Amino acid sequence: MYHLYTRRRDAIAESEQTMPIHVEDLMTPDPICLREDTAVVDAAKTMRDSDVGDVLVTRHGKLAGIVTDRDITVRVVANHLDPQTTPLAQILSDAPVSVQTHDDPGYALALMSTHALRRLPVCDGERVVGILALSDLPDPAAIGSAVADITAAPASH
Repeated sequence: MYHLYTRRRDAIAESEQTMPIHVEDLMTPDPICLREDTAVVDAAKTMRDSDVGDVLVTRHGKLAGIVTDRDITVRVVANHLDPQTTPLAQILSDAPVSVQTHDDPGYALALMSTHALRRLPVCDGERVVGILALSDLPDPAAIGSAVADITAAPASH
């Protein structure tokens, strides 16, 4: 994965000189989306098999929320819920903050900072098309104070 991000950042550095950068240029496309009635155990297996720490949750084909590996630990395991029968709808972080494909990365960063988020779903209209992680931004050193704010903030629920 490192080489993918390095190539993406190099391409962005070159294109910054000629055209504006949008969220779609930085996002990871085709994020894992699971329906809200999916059992937590199936989401955990999907995260493990795909080597990711989160899945987006959909309701009637639209973004309903996000579930992270931490959500599974804190909201399921620590509360002694059965991961075989607990649906994602019961533990997701709902009312997700998201961005659109043509939004400015600075706007995405401001949302991340304001809401203490490390990742944002990316939509094209109502359709989920990607996910933008803090690490996807081209120059984390240039945004150090925002990164520090996000890292120091308590986890969002």
